[in-house]
Amino acid sequence: MTDIQQPAKKNTPAASTFEGFTDEERAAMKEHAKELKAAARRGSRAEKAAEEEAAVVAKIAEMVDSDRVMAERMHAVVKASAPDLAPKLWYGMPAYARDGKVVCFFQSAQKFNSRYATFGFSDQAHLDDGAMWPTSYALRELSATDEARIGEIVKQAAG
Repeated sequence: MTDIQQPAKKNTPAASTFEGFTDEERAAMKEHAKELKAAARRGSRAEKAAEEEAAVVAKIAEMVDSDRVMAERMHAVVKASAPDLAPKLWYGMPAYARDGKVVCFFQSAQKFNSRYATFGFSDQAHLDDGAMWPTSYALRELSATDEARIGEIVKQAAG
């Protein structure tokens, strides 16, 4: 019979202060699981696309006013700037994908109780510029100039 030794527990500040996922993080993971199940049940490609678009629009409609207005405008900017990106929900957030992989997304301020909304890009975005480049933008409001700039960035990201 062999003795099985348990690995020694690290007594680090990070190990002793970890409290698990926040309620908001757990909710986002549950939403993502529902999204995956719903995507697996859908029929034709056209039906899937229509249902994904409707789900994104419905999620935007649920947002508090300030986030909802920005999300509606961002949705319009992305659709106009990169019509090949398909709207879909991603962890309960409006997102836009190429070949099923998320390129960019809108995170409302309410989602994780932050002080501003965020428009972010995944590693699928074609934004590489040297050794360092931005992958998300904090949004408190959107001007026409901001929308035009974001439109250009989305075009580049969609490649």
